[in-house]
Amino acid sequence: MRVLILSVTAGFGHHATAKAIGDMLTAKKAEVHTLDVYAYISNLVKNTIDKGYLFSSKHMQTLYRLIYQLAENGGQGYLTAGSAGSSMINIVNALGASKFAKVLAGYAPDVIICTHVFAAQMVDELKKRKKLDDIKTIGIVTDYTLHPYWEDVPRVQYIVTASELLSYRCIKRGITAERLLPFGIPVHPKFNQLLSREDAAQQLGIDPARPTLLLMGGSMGYADNVKNLEKLTQIGLPLQFLVVCGNNKKQFLRVEQYAAHYEGDCIIKPYGFVQNVEVMMSASDCIISKPGGLTVSEALAKNLPMLLVDPIPGHEERNVDFLVNNGMAALITKHFPVDEAVYQLFHNPARLQTVRQTMKAVAHPDATERLADFVLNWQ
Repeated sequence: MRVLILSVTAGFGHHATAKAIGDMLTAKKAEVHTLDVYAYISNLVKNTIDKGYLFSSKHMQTLYRLIYQLAENGGQGYLTAGSAGSSMINIVNALGASKFAKVLAGYAPDVIICTHVFAAQMVDELKKRKKLDDIKTIGIVTDYTLHPYWEDVPRVQYIVTASELLSYRCIKRGITAERLLPFGIPVHPKFNQLLSREDAAQQLGIDPARPTLLLMGGSMGYADNVKNLEKLTQIGLPLQFLVVCGNNKKQFLRVEQYAAHYEGDCIIKPYGFVQNVEVMMSASDCIISKPGGLTVSEALAKNLPMLLVDPIPGHEERNVDFLVNNGMAALITKHFPVDEAVYQLFHNPARLQTVRQTMKAVAHPDATERLADFVLNWQ
């Protein structure tokens, strides 16, 4: 079977999801290719989406939140133009559809999987033009919500969601139950492999007996890890910190400097961009992180309690709503600071146990394999 995975560069998660399902399908002997849709239509559009997303989500959060809410509620959405509210992405897709159809013809896929709604909109446009009549299509929603515009791709046959708990929301938004595949967000199979705390600690060269916190800020390292460390090292517990700074070299240097001058009872281990997050999660008691859909799914697969910080407006705030309201995480706020959250969590073992039980009931650690099997057995 030939499978084509279409992604869009807007943060790291969509590509990581594409790689997870691509690797699984390849291991099951499918022929898999992954494309960034707009790299084949316009580099200007590709870079505008990527850089615009990163800039607006970090520096224009109030406006980003407002635009997301408008799109979510059926108003003029982000990247819209004209009194009729025609999406700029739909306009770009309409103009680039013939060009992209030629690209697809060269791959002759049996199945197309979209890990971003913009890619799904392109597929829907091509289906509308009768360009993909015999090709099966699936979309994957990579957060614990239903992003705007997924209800506007009726020709995409199935939509994978993060949880069956979201099905009612999807149906309210106009997607029929028959199209929903609540398999969970696909993560790399390594997150579904059992690894003991002791073995993980040995791989990392850390003390398995110490309470351990994993601090992450997404691939760009947005979290203020030094500020968090200053608070967490004052709560009187001999904690061990695994601090992942991603691609943020300035932050990595600051954490290194803080660790070098720190003289207390805690242990601080700074890291840049890492490829062994699953090992770090296996060695940890809790993760303090931004609530990106991929990170959340990885933590769920590893049954790792979450303290969530600094959600990006829109989709990450919806992730917070889902996780907190379903008893799987707590949100760090001005009135519930990180030091108090950690203190309460580690002094309440019943809470830790309850959170882990709830996570286990809701998690889909086998999401990647379930989706791969569904694709390969699709008649």
